[in-house]
Amino acid sequence: MDTKELGFHSKLVHSGGVTDSMGSAVTPIYQTSTFQFRDADHGARCFSGEEEGYIYTRLGNPTIQELENAMAELENGYGGIATSSGMAAVNTVYLGCLGAGAHILSHDALYGPSRNIMETLYPRYGVEYTYLDTSDHENVKRSIRPNTRLIYLETPANPTIGLTDIAAISAIAHERGIPVCVDNTFCSPYLQKPLDLGADIVLHSMTKFINGHADVVAGMIVAGNRETYQRLRTVMVNMGFNMDPHQAFLVRRGLKTLGLRVERAQTSAMKVAEFLEGHEAVEWVRYPGLRSHPQYDLACRQMKGPGAMISFELKGGLEAGKKVMNGVKLALLAVSLGGVETLIQHPASMTHSKVPEPERIKAGITGGLVRISVGIEDVEDILADLEQALSHI
Repeated sequence: MDTKELGFHSKLVHSGGVTDSMGSAVTPIYQTSTFQFRDADHGARCFSGEEEGYIYTRLGNPTIQELENAMAELENGYGGIATSSGMAAVNTVYLGCLGAGAHILSHDALYGPSRNIMETLYPRYGVEYTYLDTSDHENVKRSIRPNTRLIYLETPANPTIGLTDIAAISAIAHERGIPVCVDNTFCSPYLQKPLDLGADIVLHSMTKFINGHADVVAGMIVAGNRETYQRLRTVMVNMGFNMDPHQAFLVRRGLKTLGLRVERAQTSAMKVAEFLEGHEAVEWVRYPGLRSHPQYDLACRQMKGPGAMISFELKGGLEAGKKVMNGVKLALLAVSLGGVETLIQHPASMTHSKVPEPERIKAGITGGLVRISVGIEDVEDILADLEQALSHI
């Protein structure tokens, strides 16, 4: 069945294009490291690329391929590359686009590990970096160097929920022949399609909304064209960043309900954001669905919906943040996001603790900043939990 003309929810269920020879309604877990050839000539043709076929799971596997195909279709891309984790996907992009003497330009409020490895590991190999507010287009233009080889964006940004205009930055980058990669983890393809807006590469931690059940660690890259796909896939294969078939099976199962989960979570998130914005202990709230968000108009243009991620600043700073963290009962005090459970965390002392304090403050990651990933519980229970937790301040 050609699924390209189907609606998004139908694509979530039916895309992938891998047919099981036994007629299974669900693509089985092909839990094998290697595949048997029919004869020597068949093996030779598979290795030479003359014939499509499976050789070794690090190179390709039917269970993994179905997930890759589904994600490529959902993101309107050329091809998907499944990885063992979100950070494996990040490193595949870094290694595929950067080399000695190359420069990367990225958002200052970037996911902590994505920034940490660039600041601590890649300089050993001659890679340079600049972190700045990518919502300022002129600042991006001024910061591009002759050796800039990648612009790497998160929008909404983690954890500040700041937005970057993907189309505008892509236009600036492409004038200079620079590819753009967008970490689309916070939105998923249900809410945002960066390739349609001009980006060249989309990246996901599928641990989050795509899997949606806090039980799998996985990553995905979707390349916009064949050349980029082949370059990045070669890196993934050679570095051994491949996904396991059982991982792929679980993520593909979670993907089928992505739209339903996101719709419910963002409906509740809007009510949570409005509650927080009216609470006396809260200085400000950042949520793309609120008109008070500095980039509300951009959110309406670029995103199908505001999502389920909220950041807010407590008036009491770091100590107030600790009291709220210790006061929640329903929400889980845990990192990660995008699961069916509501999660709450304190970026300054957790996910972004390795970013030097001056850099954290510059990026807007203050001591009183709290990030919530709203789940699919009854919203009345989420609100009651936050109300009692805030009462501890």
